[in-house]
Amino acid sequence: MNTAMTQAELERILDQAVQDVTERTAGVRLHQEDMPPGEDLCTVHITFDQGFRTSLTLCADTSLLARMACNSFHEESVSAEDLEEFSKEYFNVLCGRIARAMFQETQVPAHFNPPTFHSGRYEPEGQEVQFVLTYSSGQREGAQLIHHVPRPQEDGNDT
Repeated sequence: MNTAMTQAELERILDQAVQDVTERTAGVRLHQEDMPPGEDLCTVHITFDQGFRTSLTLCADTSLLARMACNSFHEESVSAEDLEEFSKEYFNVLCGRIARAMFQETQVPAHFNPPTFHSGRYEPEGQEVQFVLTYSSGQREGAQLIHHVPRPQEDGNDT
C-alpha cells in the first residue's frame, strides 16, 4: 500500500497537516526551511499498523515542544512529564489528521499505534527514511517530520 499515492502528494498532505495542527493546537507557525533541529531533542514516533506499512517520526528541539506545550496549556513552564504528554497528544492529533487526509486521497483506511516519546533522536528499527520535511519556528527552533518505509529484507539476515 505504500504506492497508493505519489511521494509529492504524501509530502503535501504531511506538510499541510503539520502546519495546520501546530498552529491550531499550539499557536506556533512552522515553515519549511532547511534548518535541522539542534542537539537538545525529543522524538515522537508512530507506526501505521493497518492500511500503510510506514511510520512517522517527529524529531524537534526540546525548546520548541516546550513552547508549544506552554502555549497549549496556557502555562509559563511545563514539567518533563507534561512535555512528554503534550508531545504524544499533539502527535496523535497530527497523525489522525494525516490518516484522515490519506483516506480521502486513497480510500485506504489507516490505523496507527499510540505515539511513543523518546528523549534525543530515535531511529525505528527495520525502517529506512523515505523523506524528511524540515521546519523552523522562526525563533531558531527546528523540527523534522521523517517518513519511514520498511527496510528491504536481506537474504540470510534474520536480525
